[in-house]
Formats: sequence, structure tokens, C-alpha cells
Amino acid sequence: MSFPPGDPWSAPTPAPVPSDPAAIGPVIVEIAEIEVTSAVIRTPVGDFPLAGSHWQVTDHWYPQRRTPGWAKAVAFVCMCFTFGLSLFFLLVKVSVPQGTVNVTVTSGTRQYVARIAIRHEGDIASINQQVNYVRSLAAL
Repeated sequence: MSFPPGDPWSAPTPAPVPSDPAAIGPVIVEIAEIEVTSAVIRTPVGDFPLAGSHWQVTDHWYPQRRTPGWAKAVAFVCMCFTFGLSLFFLLVKVSVPQGTVNVTVTSGTRQYVARIAIRHEGDIASINQQVNYVRSLAAL
């Protein structure tokens, strides 16, 4: 089925992607396997135009509480000297984030989702900052 040109209900046509690597330019931002240049978004499934692209960040992480290794070692070593008191070291807990952050880029009818494993809480903030920077580039 074809739509007449200028039909508001037709599917949007993506902007043309330059095929010459020299015209694309150097990589400005790299978010997992997504590379962003001044005109193109490079993904493993193909290149998308940067202009008019939409970005979404969804975080799926939770803090998990664990006993650190040093506390286990100190409790084991001190068990010979102070049996009852050394077990208090096992009550020490640290919060370790676990999960992923999904970065979704949509350009026209094409979409790509990158899943990024979280190791520290600072990773979430840096991913959000990178995506906000790319959003500002896409709006130009």
C-alpha cells in the first residue's frame, strides 16, 4: 500500500544516511555498542540517522546487600581468640547494585535496544548523562 506524498497518517520516512565513512565523521559518544557521530548512529544492526532520533533510558536494577569478603576473613581469623565477638563482623553489610540499564534508540521505523550491566551506582548517572548529551545532539 502506498501513501500519497505529504499524507499525515503515513509512516515517517527516515532521513538518508550518508554512505561515505569520511562524511559520517568521528565517534562523539559511545554507549555500550552504540556509537554516535555528528550525523549517524551506528548500531550492530545498521546505521540510523541522528537527526530526529528518540532516546529512552530504562533502568532495571536493585541494590543487593552482601557481607564483604574482608568481614568474613576477620571473623574467621578472630574466631580463635574471641569466639562470640568475632561473629559481629558477619553483620557488616554493603549495598551492591545488580541489574541492567536499557538504552533504546528509535529513528523512523527502526529501533535498537542496548542492555548495559550495572556494576556501580555511578554507572547509571553516567549513562543518563551520555543519553542526555546525545538527545541534545539529535535536536540540532
